Amino acid sequence: MGGGGTTRASDDADQQHLLDFVRTRRGVEGFVEPRTTVTDVTLLLVAHDGEWTRRRVPSVRWAHEFANRNGVPSYDAALVGIPARMREYNRRAKERQKQQLRRDVEGTTD
Repeated sequence: MGGGGTTRASDDADQQHLLDFVRTRRGVEGFVEPRTTVTDVTLLLVAHDGEWTRRRVPSVRWAHEFANRNGVPSYDAALVGIPARMREYNRRAKERQKQQLRRDVEGTTD
């Protein structure tokens, strides 16, 4: 596919996924990411341990209202950035994958 295509809009499955994440994690914060040339507005949810999910949402306003309805603090990601705990979570996950690959290659278990 070349450039100039359309982005996929938010749908009910996206919204349900965000709600499920909020209901099953603790310490969740929301980071509203503005529309770009590649994606529509997204809501990044980050749990206390750095686990995260990101989905398209209908609008910036919708994202903040969703967060408010669900007791989740929300921030404009363009202003505050992405939390360090998310980057640390990604680093740990990548390290776990490397260790698992090493075990698979060596035929060992822990």
